[in-house]
Amino acid sequence: MVLTIDTPHTLLDLLWIRQAWGLQPRGGDLPPALTVTPEPVGAAARAAAPLARWSAGWPEVWAACLNHAGTQQDDDLVSRLHRTALSTEERHALFLQLRGPSWRDRFGSEAYADSRREWENSEVDQQRRASRDVERSLLDAVIPAWQAALTKIVEIPCRGTFTRRIGAHALLVTADTRADEKRYRQALSLFR
Repeated sequence: MVLTIDTPHTLLDLLWIRQAWGLQPRGGDLPPALTVTPEPVGAAARAAAPLARWSAGWPEVWAACLNHAGTQQDDDLVSRLHRTALSTEERHALFLQLRGPSWRDRFGSEAYADSRREWENSEVDQQRRASRDVERSLLDAVIPAWQAALTKIVEIPCRGTFTRRIGAHALLVTADTRADEKRYRQALSLFR
């Protein structure tokens, strides 16, 4: 039995950008706020940034990145990427297929700041380490979910409950849900 626990950087980027820049995206299925609030971007940078455009585009990029996070990795793509006979353009195209869509693809790198990495490296990594082996204590819920095709848990460092089945083999949960045995059992029951 193999069950992957993942927090894709593309999703972390989006969550950090939304909260650090104070974006106000609109949509019916957007994740809750981060559990660890990042340092807000300074007023001068906010004044110069296209916040309305970013807020309007955020839900679409979120949906695309979440959809990609819910797909199974194509091992053939990885093998093809490692072949030496590929041109630079072919290698780059395969890499983009593996990585999936990102904020940078749509809006460039203007929204990134040094504090993004600092936030992830300190607070978010601490949360990851704290919840490393949760699944071992919930095997009675994990095994039936795995037998029903669950192969990947995508965890986002957000407050409250935001549980979604994403794709045929993946489940999205918040860090709060994964840390709460009762809520995590309920989440895993989506695969039965």
